[in-house]
Amino acid sequence: MLPQDLASDLLVYMVQRRLKPGDQLPALTDLSQELGISVNKLREQLEVARALGLVDVRPRAGIRVRAFNFAPAVRLSLLFALAQDRSAFQPFADLRVAVEVGFWREAVSRLLPEDHEKLMALVRRARAMLEETPARIPHGEHREFHLTIFSRLENPFVSGMLESFWEAYEAVEFNTYVNYRYLREVWQYHERIAAAICAGDIDGSLNAFVEHTRLLRYRNTPGSEHAAAVEVHALAQHAYASSTNDTGDLSEQVGSILE
Repeated sequence: MLPQDLASDLLVYMVQRRLKPGDQLPALTDLSQELGISVNKLREQLEVARALGLVDVRPRAGIRVRAFNFAPAVRLSLLFALAQDRSAFQPFADLRVAVEVGFWREAVSRLLPEDHEKLMALVRRARAMLEETPARIPHGEHREFHLTIFSRLENPFVSGMLESFWEAYEAVEFNTYVNYRYLREVWQYHERIAAAICAGDIDGSLNAFVEHTRLLRYRNTPGSEHAAAVEVHALAQHAYASSTNDTGDLSEQVGSILE
């Protein structure tokens, strides 16, 4: 790919100058003269770069390059899709499942003992919140639990996609009724996942995660408990039978089940 394919004089400038995170860009008037474009056009390009999380613009501090983060671009597009059609969340949720399954073994193998303890602490905190009167919904703990599992992966595209998923999930779920039984079952799965990770059972943790993801589809469907149980059992058997296969095969099988 050539820098010119970026269709932005500003982004081309940043690439060609090999600017790194923290580097400061010239003032807009100076930069517009160097690039041969108007200040107004440069401001438009700067706003796009800022929305994509590529630069930081602050009064008196100027314009600085930010470390690459995939999340802003995904978030903006995803939230726009949800604003148009709330049902767009489900296909993105299916993508999230496929990505997490595909990177699960690598992500879990990189976790440190302090990460294991953090996962168990999140489970204990969430369970305690659900036992309070009135019960509190552990939204933040839910997000933090899943993101912690992938926190050592060092893949900005996976991290950005997952962070965007959880922002969309919270936007959707805060307006969705879920019953207490469903929440308790969610955290029972989280406890199984965390316990398997702490025990070094990566495949066991993956199987529990795959089972857990089916709950989301059935949480608000009246009379669906039996259907959910049947499909969860089938999915668990699929994941268990595939535990000796490579990650790509398992991703394909999970994807086919989600269809």
